[in-house]
This record gives sequence, C-alpha cells and structure tokens, in this order.
Amino acid sequence: MTGGAGYIGTVLVNELLKKEYKVRVLDNLTYCSDGLLPHFGNPNFEFIKGDIRNNVDIEKSLKDVDFVIHLAAIVGYPACKAKPGFAHDVNFIGTKNIVEKCKVPIIFPSTGSNYGHIENICDEETQLNPSTEYGLTKTKAEEAVKQHSDYVIYRFSTGFGLSPRPRLDLLVNDFLIRAMKDKELIVFEKDYWRSFIHVKDMAESLIFAMENFDKMNGEIYNVGSEELCLTKEDVAMKIKKYLDFHLKFAVFGSDPDKRNYKVCFKKIKSLGFNVKHDLDYGIKEMMNAFESIKIRDDYYNYKVFK
Repeated sequence: MTGGAGYIGTVLVNELLKKEYKVRVLDNLTYCSDGLLPHFGNPNFEFIKGDIRNNVDIEKSLKDVDFVIHLAAIVGYPACKAKPGFAHDVNFIGTKNIVEKCKVPIIFPSTGSNYGHIENICDEETQLNPSTEYGLTKTKAEEAVKQHSDYVIYRFSTGFGLSPRPRLDLLVNDFLIRAMKDKELIVFEKDYWRSFIHVKDMAESLIFAMENFDKMNGEIYNVGSEELCLTKEDVAMKIKKYLDFHLKFAVFGSDPDKRNYKVCFKKIKSLGFNVKHDLDYGIKEMMNAFESIKIRDDYYNYKVFK
C-alpha cells in the first residue's frame, strides 16, 4: 500500500491487520507516522519510508506483493493549488511510476472531484470536467492506471469522519471544527451539491475491491451513497442539530472550489457494497474527539505545504 500513513491509509491498515492480511506500507511520512505507531510490533506489518517518485523505493516495496492499493497523493483543492507542480509530480508522475513497475493488480482510489461542475447526475460514463488542480492531476492519473492490465478505479465521494491521521480540511470536518471552535460558520454557495462517505466505509470499500477483484477488474466505480448526496446547506443544518453556533449563508462572495455534482452509485451497489455510516455518526464521533484533542496544523493538508 502506498500512502498508508494518511487519512484513509491509517484506517485501512488497521482493518487489514484485523483481518490478518500482511500489509506493507510505502510512505514518505509527509503527514508524520503517528497513525501507524501501534502496528510496528505486528509481524504482519512492514513499513518502508520512501517516495513514489523514486523507482528504487517502488521496486523495493513491490517485492512479493499480491495487490497494490495506491493511496499516495497530494489530496484536496487547497494543497494542490499551493504546490501545483509538486501535485502533478506526485499524483500523476508517481502513479505512472507505480503502473510501469507493478506486475500485480492495482486498486486506485481516485476522486469524484474529477466530475467538476456537472448539471446531471454523474455515473461512471459521465464525461469528466475537473475544475481544480487536484481533479486534473487525478484525472490524468486515472488514464495512467488504465494502461495497466489489471486495475480497479474508485471515484470516491468526499471523505468525512475520524481517522488516526485526522483531516480537518474536508468539507464536513471543516464545517464542524469551525462551528465548535469559532462558534460561527459562513457558508458560500449553499446550494452546491457534494457526495460524502465516511472514512471507515472508504477503507471497507478498498478491502471489498481486493476480495472481489476478479469480477471488478478493468472497471471504474463511484463509491458512496445517494443518501449522502447533500448540499452545503444540508451539511451545515445537520451540524446545527448538535451545536449552537452562528450560521450564515453568504449572499456575496464565492468558494474558489467550484465542484457541484450529484452522483449515482448503482454500479458498486449492484455488486453488494453499501456504506454503513451516516453523517450523524461522523458528526457525533468527531464532536467527542475534537472536544479533547489539540488541533495541529498537519491535520490540514494545505498547511503542510505552506
């Protein structure tokens, strides 16, 4: 697994080890190693500090593996905007390196951000219209992965919820922490649609792809739930159920991230995968955690690259 020390990766490593899989992680520790520390004494866990832009590191990490789950990336609109050249090199060139060296099946988590601003409901055949550097680099990475003989590509909804490596720059998580800490939330373009998925469901979907690879090979899947296709206003009002804060929907100004889309998930549901965690679950678990933990800059991807 690449990127195993990140937001999704730390959850996925834990779940794989619980199922007694052997796990090797390749990660350059951009976001530190805290989330992996409990696993270093596990004989089924191996860690390699390295970079997907380095072919020597890739070759070392690929020895005697059965699957590659390629999570390593510069993720999110703000982080990629801050370092567009770096994002291109990691998200596209790094992925291309993995594809060229890999001889086993690849499971590649891409993003619904690739749809950009779409009027109709997006299925896997919808023409991509990425509007951010993040979406552009992940769209190019998808094309690289499709050159491999055996692959599954996931277009994930926007993640939310707790992880051993927290991320507070995701929309739900960001709205919640602002409401908790600032007692105020200003929402731009409240009618814009997004789709969401809990990070635990993201991890479970990747295990699902690994365990059902033969019938999923060579396909792209949207991953999420129609029930979690929500407007920004919906998200803010859901948080308002649990917290007393000043909520303002801005009439003027705009969000520089112009994504606005609803997504269809029938394809992956037809294979038997369904999400288990709703927005209420994520909000309540994060409220419990954020009341106690110290908020660090490296919980925001973009702050790491300032």
